[in-house]
Amino acid sequence: MSRALGVIALGAAVKVALAGTLETCSSSSPLSCSSSKSASCCYESPGGLLLQTQFWDYSPSIGPSDSWGIHGLWPDNCDGSYDESCDSSRAYKDITTLIQNAGKTDLLDYMDTYWQSNDESTEAFWEHEWSTHGTCVNTIKPSCYTNYSTGDEAVDFFQQVVDLFKTLDTYSALSAAGITPDDSATYALSDIQDAAAAIHGGKVPYFGCSSGALSSVYYYFYLSGNAINGTYSPTDSPNSSNCPDTVSYPPKSG
Repeated sequence: MSRALGVIALGAAVKVALAGTLETCSSSSPLSCSSSKSASCCYESPGGLLLQTQFWDYSPSIGPSDSWGIHGLWPDNCDGSYDESCDSSRAYKDITTLIQNAGKTDLLDYMDTYWQSNDESTEAFWEHEWSTHGTCVNTIKPSCYTNYSTGDEAVDFFQQVVDLFKTLDTYSALSAAGITPDDSATYALSDIQDAAAAIHGGKVPYFGCSSGALSSVYYYFYLSGNAINGTYSPTDSPNSSNCPDTVSYPPKSG
């Protein structure tokens, strides 16, 4: 998951900082990808198709055995392409310190549990997700804040990713449909898609597989307003799954 990227050093001292305030958007703000409007603090563009992405890391086992793990929140462009690493000047190095300084210890604890990497430190993983994807979310640019302090938008981003993830409990959704991790059982991909759609407004997410085993899920949204206080509207994945019609769902190995 790691990539070489530029970073900005932040002070190591832990202190609670007063957060800036993000611009308020109208409740009638148009959905992203539905208008020719220019990008603004209340209209997400060009990355108007947002993906809440999760991984099922079972070998080695990463995170709780009864939960999928957070990967991130990615702003894909409306045509299916995507931009990355949009602002090197905001590629903050110490995400942990940013969140601590904001007084969000509960958020940090949750991320330590559910937002882990299988090939790098959690800090490096968070830095990568922010610099690669978070900096491309235009509705949370520093200019969209009043009383802005360095890193406010990154803290808001991580809080939003966690809040969105909590509404998309893939493990419980599959379990409710009788789909549980098992060393020998196999499941119909269509049943898995239906189970996940039940927590996604009836819209089918993208499931990814590795060697016929479930490995990832991407929930797609359009956005009205900004990425923090706006409304996320579920939509079907524009891409077909790479999984076979029947898949395995290995338990985490512990």
